Amino acid sequence: MLRRLVALGLSAALLTGCGAQADGQPDRTATPKAVAAPAQTVGPDDAATAFALLKELDDAWKKHDCAKVAFLTTSAEGELGARACEAVKNGRPAPAPLDYSKVDYFLPDRAAEHPWFVALAHRPHPSYFLFAREEERWRLAYGPIRLLGDAPELDAQQTTRAVPTDDPDDGVRARLVPQKHLAFLSDRAGLSGVRFATGDPMRALLTELTKKPGIVRPDRLSSDVQLVPSETRALGLVDGGALVFHALKIMYIQKTGARRLAHPLFGADAVRAFTGKAGVKAIHASEVVLLATKVTADGKLTTVAMTRGLADITA
Repeated sequence: MLRRLVALGLSAALLTGCGAQADGQPDRTATPKAVAAPAQTVGPDDAATAFALLKELDDAWKKHDCAKVAFLTTSAEGELGARACEAVKNGRPAPAPLDYSKVDYFLPDRAAEHPWFVALAHRPHPSYFLFAREEERWRLAYGPIRLLGDAPELDAQQTTRAVPTDDPDDGVRARLVPQKHLAFLSDRAGLSGVRFATGDPMRALLTELTKKPGIVRPDRLSSDVQLVPSETRALGLVDGGALVFHALKIMYIQKTGARRLAHPLFGADAVRAFTGKAGVKAIHASEVVLLATKVTADGKLTTVAMTRGLADITA
């Protein structure tokens, strides 16, 4: 109770000291409240302009221009571009060229304070891209996310039904998708209640994480799964449900009691490119998994597209 009273007193003091004078009159020099940016819609020309940024991004990777890579990316792609670009300078191969064509654009049907859209490029490999407008410019947030089979049919005509997070049905299911992935991959005993069908890549990923400690012995390996912070962005499906775009980060810690790791998880060349060292005794590594997940009206989860990338290694 005392802590609560102190907090209330502090709040009152702050209110008195901000926007008011000692005599109770309003302070005309008080800072005005920030005005939210107006909601905006995305048109076909906006989408085409944003998609053309992939060529700039490809050029930045080729030139090892890490500042430009950071400028053109955000969210999960920002995670993948930061330290990985520095590793490319040290000899690690750059990402494959982003020379994609035959593109379908899926433009959300509702205005947003931070506009976004999804592109499905059919060549050379069918892949999703999600672009977000931040700080008055377009940035790549996710992509390429390699399509694993047939693309689900989205609820689209001129525009595509965007799934709002406050929708009591599709919105709630979409918002829970990243947390369900986290629960599934963090529960090696299978007690979370989250299920994926046989053959889904999430099941293979869980099996991989379970087996890796035995593969790298006598080194010791532990891993943890986190969500990459981002807004929930989802597009509606024709038959109900949603296609959700999100990302996970897998954190690894590998150690040895010997002079050097016997089986570096990502190989000696990768360790050297990221750390500038060889023969290390311990590494901390992170991998980002980009996902497009279909969630049906009855809550069933299916991985539609997936791409994995090594984000960082420190020693």
